[in-house]
Amino acid sequence: MKTKVGFVGCGGIAEAHLNAMNNFSDVEFTAFCDIDEQRGNIIAEKYKGKYFIDAKDMIENVDLDCIFFCLPPFAHGAEIYAIEKNIPFAVEKPVGLDLSLCKEILSGIKEKDLLTCVLYMNRYRRGIKMVKELSEKSQPILILGGWIGGTPKDVSSGIWKWWIQKDKSGGQFHEQVTHTVNLAKFFCGDAESVHAFAVKGKNKNAPLNYSIEDAVVVNIKFKNGTVANLWASCSANAGGGGVSLDVYSNDFTAKFTGWDHTLKLYRKDQDTIEVRGEPNIFEIEDRAFIDAVKTKNKSLIMSDYEDGFKTIQITLAADISMKKGEVVFIE
Repeated sequence: MKTKVGFVGCGGIAEAHLNAMNNFSDVEFTAFCDIDEQRGNIIAEKYKGKYFIDAKDMIENVDLDCIFFCLPPFAHGAEIYAIEKNIPFAVEKPVGLDLSLCKEILSGIKEKDLLTCVLYMNRYRRGIKMVKELSEKSQPILILGGWIGGTPKDVSSGIWKWWIQKDKSGGQFHEQVTHTVNLAKFFCGDAESVHAFAVKGKNKNAPLNYSIEDAVVVNIKFKNGTVANLWASCSANAGGGGVSLDVYSNDFTAKFTGWDHTLKLYRKDQDTIEVRGEPNIFEIEDRAFIDAVKTKNKSLIMSDYEDGFKTIQITLAADISMKKGEVVFIE
């Protein structure tokens, strides 16, 4: 029997998941929802599902085994309808921009004991899992990392239409460096406090509706004592940026580079090893979610909604700290 899958949001990240699952013989793409009627119809026709313009209408009237919510941070809320119908769901990171709304969603999930997945794909990488195991034996002491790119240019379509607007994306740290924050949390547990600094107004030739920070530096103290210094920048137009994550403990140093998080691992009295990041990571995480839905086995999920909620607690606390200029403590 095929797993009937619905999609709320049919943008680029939705297509990444659709492409990853297109060869899954046990999956049927049943229904699609997007406020862009033209795009929604194109995707529905391509993957042979039914198109809806309204998420509530789709969720209440179509028999679905699970749903993928592939939405910008500002556009969440339809997850509530999935909870009411007891439909397991996966949601793209970050889980939202409104902390109170996300708290309401989390409360509903706990009440129903619903299976959920937040699509932090890097947790499924072999190199990440290796460092997680090492971190349980030798606690990380210092973590450094972030995402550095250039000034957004073409903002006429796709993600850039909303990504450069603070009230829609939450900024680069919240929307993009969330991956790095989530991995630091994976290695170290819950955060205790955040102190952040930002720079704005230095990005020359930015689009008129550009309102996010040019760069952000965030210090995080975790409850286990680990400290992290993470950063974001979208102003490095000369190149040399990219994705990085360094983990330092007494017994090992782990250095991840690139979008695929290729690992170079240093250990005392052992040879340095390199673990290449998996190119098919969406397929790996989506396979885990579909299998979890089929078997009702939550242990297959590497990051559930509560974990995603705790991650935005950190990134939104950083935003408060930037504005107030003081340390913010996590509840």
